[in-house]
Amino acid sequence: MELEFLGTGSGQPSKFRNVASIALRLLDERNAVWLFDVGEATQHQILKTTIRPRKIEKIFISHLHGDHIFGLPGLLSSRSFQGADKNEPLTIYGPKGVRSFVTAALRVSETHLSYPINYVELEEGVIFEDETFKVIAEPLRHRIEAWGFRVEEKPHPGELLIEKVKADKIPSGPVYGQLKNGETVTLEDGRVVNGKDYLGPAQPGRVITIIFDTMPAEAEYSLAKDADVLVHEATYGMSKEEGKMARAHGHSTSRDATNLAKKAGVKKLILTHISARYIGPLLQKFIADVHKNFANTYVARDMDIVNVPFEKEQHD
Repeated sequence: MELEFLGTGSGQPSKFRNVASIALRLLDERNAVWLFDVGEATQHQILKTTIRPRKIEKIFISHLHGDHIFGLPGLLSSRSFQGADKNEPLTIYGPKGVRSFVTAALRVSETHLSYPINYVELEEGVIFEDETFKVIAEPLRHRIEAWGFRVEEKPHPGELLIEKVKADKIPSGPVYGQLKNGETVTLEDGRVVNGKDYLGPAQPGRVITIIFDTMPAEAEYSLAKDADVLVHEATYGMSKEEGKMARAHGHSTSRDATNLAKKAGVKKLILTHISARYIGPLLQKFIADVHKNFANTYVARDMDIVNVPFEKEQHD
């Protein structure tokens, strides 16, 4: 599970930061990629990566401001040109209006896709769940309807306790796979063994929370609670003047984000949606300030890839 930051700026593209988009790479977990917001030129950023548009199976749109959706029609079109077919559908989760935006752009440009798009209008609570993941959406506070997302991975089965298997003289072979799956197996010598007796404790799944444009909101805490990684907008820095600008435009400061991370017990905080004003010395001060407030904070740059390991791997 990896996060790849395709755009980390706010409002409009700058020399150093493209506008908002994040790829959640789930290639090992489900051979797929999920996108969160698709700002202008997201498909150009993807060309710099190993991401194949055909692997993108879900797109989550936080809100309908242009710097978060203007790249959507072009990406959808390119996915079609690159051979996605009827067996590779795409689901777009977004606020009311995202379907109208996409269909209008495709209709006016006479773009005909080779694959189906499913649209899910966001509602509070669970918006997707299967045997491997659950995604929760909660409303935020911005100038227009805006949403945050919590991605919860389901627990992984415990590891096979090889030493215990060997101690009980269970012969190697396909039976090991059956035990790993927790199955009850009859051995050649007639013994019946329960695979669950040979498994270690289940490995808790990872949790990633992604919060784009918002002022501090009540729902943020439940979205971020005990997350392995919280990705949060930090359009402005920590001064009082910057705080006033953030409120005037419906945004958060780096202080808002770090305070949430501390309160919610987040393991790692990644800041994105950074104003173009923060370059050079101003950016260095921005980074120094956030580290004082929450040490395990990283200020993302375009094209950064952040691995999200299991907790035991973090400890190792």
